[in-house]
Amino acid sequence: MIELKTDNEIDKMAITGSFIGQTLQYFKKEVKPGWNLLDIDKITKQRIDKAGAKSSYVDYAPDFGSGPFGHYICTSVNNAVLHGLPYNYTLQNGDLLSLDLAVSINGWTADSAVSFIVKDDIVEDDAAKDNIAEDKKTQEDEKLILATEIALQKGIESACVGNKISDISYRIGQYLISQGYGVNTDFGGHGVGRTMHEEPHIPNNDVKGHGFTLAHGMTFAIEPWILAKTDKYIYGNDGWTLLSADGSKGAHSEHTIAITKSGPRILTLP
Repeated sequence: MIELKTDNEIDKMAITGSFIGQTLQYFKKEVKPGWNLLDIDKITKQRIDKAGAKSSYVDYAPDFGSGPFGHYICTSVNNAVLHGLPYNYTLQNGDLLSLDLAVSINGWTADSAVSFIVKDDIVEDDAAKDNIAEDKKTQEDEKLILATEIALQKGIESACVGNKISDISYRIGQYLISQGYGVNTDFGGHGVGRTMHEEPHIPNNDVKGHGFTLAHGMTFAIEPWILAKTDKYIYGNDGWTLLSADGSKGAHSEHTIAITKSGPRILTLP
């Protein structure tokens, strides 16, 4: 069953979403080589506590995970792409980091994710500038991240009253395939609002024009994720982290949106 939210309830979700957007953009700006994943988790907890929010992750224990998640943010590095369990790892220059955060404030939940390359603000010497292999690798990673961001935007553009739910999936999948990426549909977008995961499941590829009709008041998290050279994943030893089956890197972008008569409303902007 898909619950329709009132305009007032959507506004409350936007308060939660703004907090999440601000937190993710803080990390995107501030995280540099030398940061530890556990420090990111610790700061996230501090921000959640200060905002009077509640983590959607700490006690989360779905069938696909290994017990309660026990942390406050998902930190997926390089060949990890989803559900990255924070651990004692110090980020290196050039790491591709995906952060996924879901919290609730006053009973209303939102969910968002960003991916970015961890790097120093200043290149210290000309030798680094001339490292063609590293520069090419960075360009490939940036292309991977950008593909998820554009696919997310295309999915959001399709989230209009009167369209079908599969139209969102179709636009995401067709764009990613056009860029040469495989699309895995095991994990994807979902309903969100009173809890982190509500109906329906929104895969990142589908045949357009079927499923239920989108209506004012529906709220979804839309989240394209891809791996550079495969669409297959494996679980890490922690029982949570999804890793590419071939060691290639992954990227993940996500927003919570509301379907409204005036068009899709992004609720997780800073």
